[in-house]
Amino acid sequence: MGRQVRLWQQGLTVLAIIAAAGCTAAEDRGSDGAHGPEASPTAAAGTLPGMPTVREAREELSKVTVAANGSMAGYSRDKFPHWAEQGDSCSTREVVLKRDGKDVRRDAECRPVSGTWTSAYEGKTFTEPEDLDIDHTVPLANAWRSGARSWTEERRKAFANDLTHPQLLSVSAATNRAKGDQGPDAWQPPAKTYWCAYARAWVSVKATYELSVTDAEKRELGSMLGTCS
Repeated sequence: MGRQVRLWQQGLTVLAIIAAAGCTAAEDRGSDGAHGPEASPTAAAGTLPGMPTVREAREELSKVTVAANGSMAGYSRDKFPHWAEQGDSCSTREVVLKRDGKDVRRDAECRPVSGTWTSAYEGKTFTEPEDLDIDHTVPLANAWRSGARSWTEERRKAFANDLTHPQLLSVSAATNRAKGDQGPDAWQPPAKTYWCAYARAWVSVKATYELSVTDAEKRELGSMLGTCS
């Protein structure tokens, strides 16, 4: 009888340890901004390189410079050399398409010929690379009027081809063109499940490159971060 009691007590101890571990894991997921069961895989935390946690994004947002938009005088996309060569005959666009897609096959010149891509902005799935654009989280024109007009061309090229921070993402051509050069105060991804990740990425890029935000932009980013679980 005493042996049975000891075994029963040991079983309770093991269950308590498992339960505690499960709670800790759930807390960890919450702290880095996971969206919960309703979020799509593409909207989950960490799908883009260099994504900050929710806490980090809020801290960065509190420190960014707030200023009115600067002039667009002199702006040209050509001043941001983009889709640079990344080695093995691959351009930045082709690298991002490979990174973001599933079962992507490429030809000898690195061009995707098949695969599956889910556009996080609206949750639609595509199988034709031509239906996708590579979106700059912070658009080039937006960067120009928030500080990039004073950069060297080398820095603007690095910004336009940044594979280290959450600046580039494969999305549907339709949503990329609807977004244009608008900030989050004027345009948000149609899929609200992506708002948390979008705001975290936007804040991270602005903070990394020391770009300013407007009052309206900062308020909307704060609201979008409020959607994080």
